[in-house]
Amino acid sequence: MTTTTRLAGPVTGRVADTDWTALTDELDEHGHALTGRVLTPAECRAIAALYDEPGRFRSTVDMARHRFGSGQYRYFTHDLPDPVRELREAFYPRLLPVAWDWAGKLGKPAPWPDDLGEWLEMCHEAGQDRSAQILLRYGPGDWNALHRDVFGDMLFPLQVVIGLDAPGTDYTGGEFLMTEQRPRAQSRGSSTTLPQGHGLVFTTRDRPVATKRGWSNGPMRHGVSTVRSGRRHTLGLVFHDAA
Repeated sequence: MTTTTRLAGPVTGRVADTDWTALTDELDEHGHALTGRVLTPAECRAIAALYDEPGRFRSTVDMARHRFGSGQYRYFTHDLPDPVRELREAFYPRLLPVAWDWAGKLGKPAPWPDDLGEWLEMCHEAGQDRSAQILLRYGPGDWNALHRDVFGDMLFPLQVVIGLDAPGTDYTGGEFLMTEQRPRAQSRGSSTTLPQGHGLVFTTRDRPVATKRGWSNGPMRHGVSTVRSGRRHTLGLVFHDAA
């Protein structure tokens, strides 16, 4: 039986309904921020069910084998399911102003054009031509080591993870973790419980941090705490392709 995964309503409107002023302030302050609901529970279940359709993916990664943690994830092919493609296209223009602002504060290039397709063509011309959209599955005892999803020199500074299962009902544990290496100070950590159907926008690599001498790089890493029970699926939206 074919799984229907198309959204019931315009995803662009759902993403737009997030308070982007407040979300941007939260990103500037902490390097991560929750969106409003962008997927219904039924849509979340439909996307999670795609994990069992291997033809939709270019590769599967066993995290324990690579010492990334424990659990599995799969990279979609470029033939993305409609909800994944629509979500990515809806988030990109909302995140662009933050990306440009952060690049300016850090004195870095801001190569990202208004059009996502144009940016992805630039990635492909630089040798980053593999899809980086990811579907993750965790079971009891699984976890994800702290890391950064860089994939090459062509980098977008923000990405989004969307919870596909209900915390406390479908699974326990599995909080989204972030650590920030602060200038001349100990690292700071945070954890976020990801509500079903909501997105978490977070820093891919570095964010600007205000210091007495101006703006400084704040390197950040992300991971997932140990899942204690049940099964946890998430959808990862990355706005650059992989080498």
